[in-house]
Amino acid sequence: MPHNDRELSYLWDMQTAAKEIVEFMRSVKFAKFEKNKVLRFAAERQLLVIGEAANHISPQFRNQHLEIPWAKFIKMRNVIAHEYGETLISRVWFDSTESVPELLVALEKLLNELKNETEEE
Repeated sequence: MPHNDRELSYLWDMQTAAKEIVEFMRSVKFAKFEKNKVLRFAAERQLLVIGEAANHISPQFRNQHLEIPWAKFIKMRNVIAHEYGETLISRVWFDSTESVPELLVALEKLLNELKNETEEE
C-alpha cells in the first residue's frame, strides 16, 4: 500500500491536533467547558485542523483505511466553520471527549503500521 509524504504530513497534523485536544480536555467537566470560551475555542480550532487535514487525504487512501472516521471529522470541520449555537457546544464537547481519543488511538496505530511498512521497504 503506497503512501506519500503529503498524506503522512496530514496524518501527523491530525495526530498532533488530536493530542492537543486530549490534553486540553483532561479532567474537564462539561460545565467548565461550557463556561470557558478559551477552552472551547481551542478545542474547536484543533477539530478544524483535524477535519481540514482529513479532507486533504486522498480518497484512495481513505478507502484503504476505513478504521479512521474521515467523513465524521470532515463534517465536524464544516459544522464548526459554518454553524453556530448551543448545539455546537454539545457536539464539540462530545467529539473532544469521546471521538477524538478514539481517533488518536486509530491514528497512532495507522502511523505505526505505515512506519513499519516504510522500514521494511
